[in-house]
Amino acid sequence: MMSELNERTRQILKLVIDAYVETGEPVGSRIVSQKPGMKLSPATIRHAMVELEELGLLYSPHISAGRLPTDTGLTMFVDGMLEINDLSADDRRKIEQEIHEVKGKPISDILEQTSSFLSGLSSCAGLVFAPKMEAPIRQIEFILLAPGRALAVLVTSTSIVENRVMEVPSEVTATALQRASNYLNSRIADKTLQEAIEHIRTDLQDHKAQLDALTEKVVKSGIASLASKESGGHFFIRGQANLLDDITALEDLERIQSLFDALEAKETMLKLLQATSLADGMKIFIGSENKLFDHSGCTLIVSPYKNQEASIVGVIGVIGPTRLNYGRIIPVVNYTSQMIGKIME
Repeated sequence: MMSELNERTRQILKLVIDAYVETGEPVGSRIVSQKPGMKLSPATIRHAMVELEELGLLYSPHISAGRLPTDTGLTMFVDGMLEINDLSADDRRKIEQEIHEVKGKPISDILEQTSSFLSGLSSCAGLVFAPKMEAPIRQIEFILLAPGRALAVLVTSTSIVENRVMEVPSEVTATALQRASNYLNSRIADKTLQEAIEHIRTDLQDHKAQLDALTEKVVKSGIASLASKESGGHFFIRGQANLLDDITALEDLERIQSLFDALEAKETMLKLLQATSLADGMKIFIGSENKLFDHSGCTLIVSPYKNQEASIVGVIGVIGPTRLNYGRIIPVVNYTSQMIGKIME
């Protein structure tokens, strides 16, 4: 459809969208005619706006009102006409400071804090998703916290660390935990978490483990704890209240609620991960043009982040109204995903 626009209609579409993003109000021909460098009369601009409306790129919310961009118009603008701003020095400093503060923390903490940070920086909802851990396990250690409670520390081959609190028999000692760690580490080399769990279960069922009763209880508690958290992956969305700021109608609230429900579905998040892995970096879903979240009335700007092998391991991004400052938010999301990838090495 971009080829159907001449230079005049392209310029007017851009100016209408710029004004809409700035004010959120319908844009009239007189407003466009007053923009710097605009030499066309309001009548000529009105004619061009009618052409854009016939193409489905603008619409008029009320009779005699100005125009607003449709989701299709916004998508065309973002895909082919948007001038992406350079990341500001202030945004760059805030992102680098945040990444420095979370470096070395468990992956769940990194992802949760990143989603909150993105929400605050963008005034949108922040989204971070990582599927279940597939990297081979390098090491497992058990640490006694208190009678009946221990900490399982997992380190993967990609240096991702996960801490999980687990229940153990009250009589378990630090020595029994160390024996359980030694046993597991001797059998998990180059295995993913799921492979390791299946292997240990087979050993225990076939009585190949040759462990004393207390150590075997620790091992069973450990794999039960690991198995219970292995399948879901990590998903955090923070700052949902930012999406409710401009809600004035019940139907808008219902659309936002349906979006939250969709985001919490594991299948949806896996589709989102697949969509970003097939794209060349950043992916933007706008309103009804968004096939994953139909008619949500929102925009999703997401970017995959990668590990040291350049494999995509998760997605980060923001969710906001279609009236976003795309020129600023896109580089913010992009740079944050790059920085997250560096600390996943």
